Amino acid sequence: MLTISLITVVYNRAATIERAIRSVLQQTYPHIEYIVVDGASTDGTLEILQRYRHRINTLVSEPDEGIYDALNKGIRLATGDVVGILHADDAFADERVLAEVAERFEQDPAPDCLYGDVGFVQEQQPHRIVRYFSSSIFHRGLFRYGIMPAHPTFFCYRKYFEKHGFYRTDLEIAADFDLLLRFLKTHQLRSAYLARMLVIMNMGGKSTRGINSTIKINREIKQVLKEHKIPSSYLHLYARYFIKVQEFWRKRTSAIRG
Repeated sequence: MLTISLITVVYNRAATIERAIRSVLQQTYPHIEYIVVDGASTDGTLEILQRYRHRINTLVSEPDEGIYDALNKGIRLATGDVVGILHADDAFADERVLAEVAERFEQDPAPDCLYGDVGFVQEQQPHRIVRYFSSSIFHRGLFRYGIMPAHPTFFCYRKYFEKHGFYRTDLEIAADFDLLLRFLKTHQLRSAYLARMLVIMNMGGKSTRGINSTIKINREIKQVLKEHKIPSSYLHLYARYFIKVQEFWRKRTSAIRG
C-alpha cells in the first residue's frame, strides 16, 4: 500500500490548527506520514502542536519566507509515495478521504495525480457549506481563464515534484496555479477526478481577501500564462468570477461530520 505524505503549513493559527490536526488523525487510512511546518508562531499554535507531537511524524518550527516556501520545506521532508496538503484553516470532509484517495491511485488506469471538490464554510459556522466548488468542470483549456482544479484537494506522486519542480516563491498568491499548470498542461501528467468533497475550507483565504487580492492574483496568473505562452487576457480571467457566483447557488446534500 502506498504511503501518503500529508503536509500542513501554519503560522499563528491557534484558532483552527487543532481542527486540521484532528481531521488528519481521524482518517481511517493507516499509511500516513504527517508533516507540519510551522513558521515560528507566537500565538499559541506551537503549544497546540506540541500536544499532538507524538502523532506528528515530522514537526518543524522556524521562520520561513511565506506559505510556498513552507510547502516546499514540507515536500522536501516527505518520504511517502504521494504528497497531499491540508492547510491550517482546512479540514478533511470525513474520515474516509485519504482511504479513497489511496484506492483511486491503485486503480487501473492509475493516475499520476488526482483532485476532487471543496466545500467552503464560515469560520463561525464550520458545519454549514456556503459555497461549493466542483473540480468536475476542469479541463486543460480552462487554464487560460485562470481556472484550475481545487488546489487543496490536489494529491500527486512525490517524484513529480522532484522531476518538474516545486512551488515558486517569487509569486505571492498564484504559485499553486503555476504548479498545477506545469504539472497538468506543460508536463501532461495523467490526472483523475475523484467525484466527492475532499476538503472543507474556511472562507477568506489569502487569494480572496478583497479587491486588492483579486487584482494581485489576476496579475500573477496573467504573468504565469504569458511565461508559458498561453494566450489570455484580463477579460478571460475576470470572466471566471461568473462561475464563482454559481458556486454559492449550488445545492449540496453532503453532510459535514463534526
